[in-house]
Amino acid sequence: MEQSTQSLKRTLTLWPVVLFGLAYMTPMVVFGIYGVLADETGGVVANAYLVAMVAMLFTAYSYGQMVKAYPISGSAYTFTRKSINPHLGFMVGWAVILDYVFLPMVIWLIGSVYLNAAFPAIGTWVWILAFIIITTGINIIGIRVTTTINFIMMLFQFLVIGLFIILSIVSLSHGEGMGTFFTATPFFNGDVSFPLVLAGASIACYSFLGFDAVTTLSEETIDPEKTLPRAIFLIALIGGAIFVIVSYFVYLVFPDHTQFENYDTAGLEIARFIGGNLFSAIFLAGLITAQFASGLSAQASASRLLFAMGRDNVLPRKIFGFLHRSFRTPIVNIGIIGIIGLIALFMNVSTSTSFINFGAFITFTFVNLSVIGHYFVRSKKRKGKDFILFLVLPLIGTALNIWLFTNLDVHALTLGSIWAGIGFIYLLFLTKGFKKEPPEMKLEEAD
Repeated sequence: MEQSTQSLKRTLTLWPVVLFGLAYMTPMVVFGIYGVLADETGGVVANAYLVAMVAMLFTAYSYGQMVKAYPISGSAYTFTRKSINPHLGFMVGWAVILDYVFLPMVIWLIGSVYLNAAFPAIGTWVWILAFIIITTGINIIGIRVTTTINFIMMLFQFLVIGLFIILSIVSLSHGEGMGTFFTATPFFNGDVSFPLVLAGASIACYSFLGFDAVTTLSEETIDPEKTLPRAIFLIALIGGAIFVIVSYFVYLVFPDHTQFENYDTAGLEIARFIGGNLFSAIFLAGLITAQFASGLSAQASASRLLFAMGRDNVLPRKIFGFLHRSFRTPIVNIGIIGIIGLIALFMNVSTSTSFINFGAFITFTFVNLSVIGHYFVRSKKRKGKDFILFLVLPLIGTALNIWLFTNLDVHALTLGSIWAGIGFIYLLFLTKGFKKEPPEMKLEEAD
């Protein structure tokens, strides 16, 4: 009886899980960072997304294999801890924390630069503070965005994306932009070197963050060992296809990226160019709605993660394990995430997204390595097709993620290395110089 009361009802099938994952990814983010990618790649954003998608598909495959092995836990930290080494698992968990804690900052920054572009009289810093104050207040009170509202906002995003493609087709049919629907130049340009594409792909992976979030639905999914691997792969594939198609059409209607007034808000300029003030208003509403909902969820998840770590004495319990008596929310942690968000006042979109990807590439790399550790090394599945499935494919995924990792912004690599160094010192403290295992973190509870 006790076991049944602790289990969630299994009602989710494949496509509801896929829709959840796509909503978590926030498809309109492709517009949010298009200008940054255009500047980084010399305009071939579609190619950067294509490279990023290939890397993410290999990683999605590895996530699927690990979900089969551990259908309840479902986090990169758990996979590494159980398949490779507990201490290494802690460091992967520390990288996951980086994503959780700093992701709200990046979301608020992107939303703020777009609002500043639409209303130049109001400084970006005002919008950043507004995002932080409103979102923090809502999360402290404990009002959560329901699944229905999230679904409606996702549909709104798809509507905006659909309208953009339709208006692009109309614009191109009238001879504007490149005046053609079929060309390879959004992918290949003689003036652009492949290292530039890789640098762009390392930033483009920010758009894919969240494709693995459905691993937390394992206890609510029918036949999770079969459904979740398929869902994770489809989310990465469909999301990647959306990013490639949208960036392809953006290039067709606006091929000269050097004409953008501001790379950080290029999406709004493109919307105004193809649809005038009406569509640019709809576009802005869609983007800001997506950023607000995403920031709300990200801050709530990060604060709950810190609370779980405080409760389990991974972090000081008196601070991080505190709940407000009336609201029953971790107000200290919510406040900490809000304060960290103030860093957005001193960062740009390119560096902040690269910084987030530092943690993402570490976790993705070790998810791939966990497949090798669990299946190839420990379970000794090495014969026939197992050699391909459990060694070759995850090795390719590992290599792709490391390749992209080395192409991150130098400032992001520096900041990320400092974060990793702090985590290593803290691990030494917790384990008394590796003399005992680190305490277990329940990262999956944050979702």
